[in-house]
Amino acid sequence: MKRTDTDVVIVGGGFMGVASAFFLRQRGRSVILLERGLVGQQASGVNFGNVRRQGRYLPQLPLANRSRDIWGKLPELIGHDAEYLPTGHIRVCYRQEQDDAFEVYAREAAQYGLKLDLYRGAAMRAKFPFLGPEVRAASHAPIDGHANPRLAAPAFGRAAVRAGAQIEENTEIATVEKDGDTFRATSTDGRVFCAPNLVITAGAWGSRLSEQFGEAVPIAIHGPQMAVTEPVPYGLTPVVGVSSPHLEEIVYFRQVKRGNIVIGGCARGPAYLDERRAKVLPESTLLQVCQAARVAPALSRLNIIRVWSGVEGYMPDDRPIMGRSGKVDGLYYAFGFCGHGFQLGPGVGDVMAELIDTGATSTPIEPFAIERFAVQANAAPIAA
Repeated sequence: MKRTDTDVVIVGGGFMGVASAFFLRQRGRSVILLERGLVGQQASGVNFGNVRRQGRYLPQLPLANRSRDIWGKLPELIGHDAEYLPTGHIRVCYRQEQDDAFEVYAREAAQYGLKLDLYRGAAMRAKFPFLGPEVRAASHAPIDGHANPRLAAPAFGRAAVRAGAQIEENTEIATVEKDGDTFRATSTDGRVFCAPNLVITAGAWGSRLSEQFGEAVPIAIHGPQMAVTEPVPYGLTPVVGVSSPHLEEIVYFRQVKRGNIVIGGCARGPAYLDERRAKVLPESTLLQVCQAARVAPALSRLNIIRVWSGVEGYMPDDRPIMGRSGKVDGLYYAFGFCGHGFQLGPGVGDVMAELIDTGATSTPIEPFAIERFAVQANAAPIAA
């Protein structure tokens, strides 16, 4: 049995894990990150790529703002831009109720430092001429944007390794436990990784590890429905998303510089933890095409060339698990980001490193504490 010791062991090599490893190294902490497959292979690499702040739960905006600052410094920080483009982001709606909600949200978000510009009528058509006739209003976040999820987590992983972190890919962890002041993460091939601090960043699989410490959470497992079109001349600058009370209307899309338009939303498909697989439902793709064309009629002329999905974890209150364990000293969590963790990734890593290194954070994360599910401590993960 081979044993390896370090200051911090991180289980899970998605965006949250590799960003935490990178920022811990910036603080001089030794780190070993353990990933069952390859870094960024699961939800961190198959999501839509939205780097948006608007539309979030308001108390999450300080974290999103901190993350946005890091996104703007990626080349000098990690040596890669992850194709990040601050092109702006618009939320559009079809009904007066959502239009009214845009007004309220814009006022409240301004208190958190998020500036939103609201457009309607002729001004909206002039600003965003591609929008269809059903669109009633648009809420514009000028410095939000998008990036390539296939590049972001691996880039942070490489930067963490250059900074001195140890990353062990293809290392499946069977058990995590604490003995005295030391955590032990034991792999299925018998290796043991030990540290006084353990961070669980295992995404949809997070509850399978947290429950080993008596902190299971009711995480639901779903697969995002994603598609991409053939390339066309670049001209759709902002990321576009629909605000609606009806899931089937909530489509979002963005165009990359190569010309392809990435589309997501409208439904969630089945996903399976044990198989590490998720399914794209053909009816979801057809619905996305119809709803995207409803927002931007010109999209109706494009062909879909690829579809995909992944395994994502969703909490009942649509908020992640992030921060200290409620039961075990030295244990930390950052998982269950409910399909909107990509923008938060760098900020989560920075905050987790600060928390582990100093014992506190300058960014409030109390709403994401695992203790809010303490009454459901014996709940099993939900597959759906």
